[in-house]
Amino acid sequence: MNRLRTRLLAAAIGAWCCQVPAYADPMLPAVLIHGARDSGLGRLDSASAGSVSRQQLEARTVYRPGELLEAAPGVLVTQHSGEGKANQFFLRGFNLDHGTDLRTTVDDMPVNQRSHAHGQGWTDLNFLMPELAARLDYKKGPYSAREGDFASAGSASVIYANRLARSIASIAAGQHGYRRAMTAASPEAFGGNLLYALELLHKDGPFTTPEDYRKVNAVLRYSRGYANNGFSVAAMAYRGRWNASDQIPQRAVDAGTIGRFDTVDASDGGDAQRYSVSGTWRRTATDSASKVNAFVIRNRTDLYSNFTYFLNDPVNGDQFAQPDRRVTSGLNATHSWHLHGARRATDITAGVQLQNDNIFNGLLNTRERRRLSATREDHVVESSAGMFIEASTQWNPMLRTTAGLRSDHYRFKVGSDRAANSGAVRDHLASPSLSIVLAPASTAELYFNMGTGFHSNDARGTTAAFDPASGDAVQPAPGLVRSRGIEAGLRIEPVQSLQTGVAVYRLAFDSELTYLGDAGATEAGLPSVRHGVEVSNSYKPVKWLSIDLDLAYAHARSRGAAPGQAHIAGAVEGVGQLGVTVSRRGAWSGSANLRYAGPRPLVEDNSVRRGGGATLNGRIGYRVDSRLRLELEGFNLLDRRDAAISYYYSSRLPGESQARDDVHFHPLEPRNFRLSAILQW
Repeated sequence: MNRLRTRLLAAAIGAWCCQVPAYADPMLPAVLIHGARDSGLGRLDSASAGSVSRQQLEARTVYRPGELLEAAPGVLVTQHSGEGKANQFFLRGFNLDHGTDLRTTVDDMPVNQRSHAHGQGWTDLNFLMPELAARLDYKKGPYSAREGDFASAGSASVIYANRLARSIASIAAGQHGYRRAMTAASPEAFGGNLLYALELLHKDGPFTTPEDYRKVNAVLRYSRGYANNGFSVAAMAYRGRWNASDQIPQRAVDAGTIGRFDTVDASDGGDAQRYSVSGTWRRTATDSASKVNAFVIRNRTDLYSNFTYFLNDPVNGDQFAQPDRRVTSGLNATHSWHLHGARRATDITAGVQLQNDNIFNGLLNTRERRRLSATREDHVVESSAGMFIEASTQWNPMLRTTAGLRSDHYRFKVGSDRAANSGAVRDHLASPSLSIVLAPASTAELYFNMGTGFHSNDARGTTAAFDPASGDAVQPAPGLVRSRGIEAGLRIEPVQSLQTGVAVYRLAFDSELTYLGDAGATEAGLPSVRHGVEVSNSYKPVKWLSIDLDLAYAHARSRGAAPGQAHIAGAVEGVGQLGVTVSRRGAWSGSANLRYAGPRPLVEDNSVRRGGGATLNGRIGYRVDSRLRLELEGFNLLDRRDAAISYYYSSRLPGESQARDDVHFHPLEPRNFRLSAILQW
C-alpha cells in the first residue's frame, strides 16, 4: 500500500506541477524530464497524448505562430493564402481544413469558431505569442470526456505563463520584408504579478504582389497565488491585415503565363481582429480541487477570395467576400474529489462547459473588394451546454482506468435573408469513453482506449431548405455528427534517455457533412473510416543533445462510396518529423527540424495525386553574455520547390473559353533567413 500511495503522490505532484511550468515561479518544484520529452508514464491515459514544455517549444523553429502545434507528433500546419488567414491543419488522415476536428484552446479559451463564414471550426492562431507559451498539451482521438466539439481527431491546448522568470525584448529582421519587435515582462504589482506583452510584425513574403501582412498583438494579465490556489484575469487584443496570395493553377505556371509566386486576383486579402477578456480561479484542498474560468471573445473577420477566377462570372470575376462578426462567451467549471480507500484510489471529476456565439456573417459577390450582390446574409445564435463526469481509479500498482460520460446539448437559431432558410433546431448527444492502462513495469505501460465524440455542423445547414445560390431544394444537415474511435498503444522507457511510444487507431465518422463557406451551402458527405499507426521516439544521449523522431501512417476511406470512389481528397497518407536540438554548448545552441508530408489523393477516384515533400528548418543561437542572445533562423534550407498545399477543381482564367479541371497549389516559400537579437534581464 505504501508503494501505491507513493506512486499516486508522484503522479499528483506531476499533474500539479504541469499547471504552471517551473520557470514561471521559482517556488514551484520542477517537473522531471529524463529524456527529450516528458515520458508521461504513470500520468497519461493513452499512447498518443502528451505535453510539450516551454523549453521544447522555445527550441522549435516556426515560420508562423500556428506551426507551434507541430510540436504535437503527427500534426501538420500549412497555409494556402495570405499569412493573416487561419492555417490549414492535417492530422491522422484528416484534411482538417481550417480546424474542424482539431479542438484548439489558448488559456482555456476556444479558438475554433463555430458556424464561421469561411469554414466550420475556423482556427485563427495568428494572435498566439510563442514567447508566452508555457506548455502545449495534446490528445488524439475521442477518448476524453473533458473534450467536446471538434476533438475527434485531436485536441491541442496552449497554456500561457502567469509570470516570466526574466523580462524579454527582441527585434528580428529577415528576407521578404520580415520585421518583428516584441517585449514582455511580469513585474510584481498589487500583491501579485502583472504580465504584459506587445508584438509588432510586418511581412511581405516572396510574392509578386506583397502580402503586406501587418500585425499588432498585445496581452495584459494579472495573477495572484499559485497554480493550485490562485486566480488570474487577462485581456488580449490582436489585429492583422494582409493581401492574399491564394493558390494558383498549375497549367498557367507550366505555360509560363504566371510565375510560382504570382497571383491571379491581386485584390484578394483580408482583415482579422480578436479581443478577449478572461479569468481563471483555482482552489485545492486535501481531498478536492476546483477550477472555474470564464471568457468573452469578440472576433471580426473580412475575407476576400477568388479561387475560380472567371468561372461563374466572366465579366466581374468570381471574387467573393465572407464577413464574420461574432461575440463568444463561455464558462467552464470543474470539481474533483480524491477518494482514497484501503486498496485503491479514485479521482472523480465533474464539469460543465457553456458557450454562446452571437454571429452575423454572410457570403457576398465582390469585385476588387467592392460589393456587387449578396448570396446570403445571416444572423446565427448558437448555444451549447456540455456536462461530463470522469472517474480515474488506480486499482493496484499495475492497473488504472479512466471512465467518462459526456452529454452535449445544442441549440441552433438562424435568421436568414431568405425566410425559408430561417428557423431553430436542437440536437444532443451522449458520449461515453473508457481508457485502461496496464503497467507491467515502472518503465512500460500498455494502453487501450475507446470512446465516441462529435463535431458540430454549421448552424446554417441545420435549417437550410434551399441552396442560396441555385435556389434548389436541399435537405437540412444534422446539428451534431458522431465519431467512434478505438486505439491500442505502448509507451516504454528502457533507459532514462530513451522513450518510445506506439499507437494503432481506428476512427469512424457517421458523416463528413461540411459547410462550404465559399458556396454558402452544405455538402452531404459519406460516412468515413480512418485507421493508422503512429510511432514517437525521443532520445537524449547526453545532457546537451536531444533527438526526436515521429512517424505516422494513415489510411482514409469513405464508406458506401461507388466502386473506385472511396478515397478522401486531401487525406495525407504519411507524416514524419526528425528534430535535433543542441541545448547549450558553451555560448552556442541550435536545432534542426526535417518535416515530411506524404502523398495524398486530390480526387475521390485517386486519379490525381500529389507526392510527398520534405522541409528542413534550422536555428543557430549565440549567447553574447548573460543578457543578450543572437539567433539566426533558416526556413526551407533545401530550397525545395514543393507545394505547401494542393487542390483539384475547375477554374477559368482570363482568355480561356471554358472551364478547365486542374491542380491549384500554393507554393512553399523559398529558402529564407531571419536574424533576431533577444535581450533578457
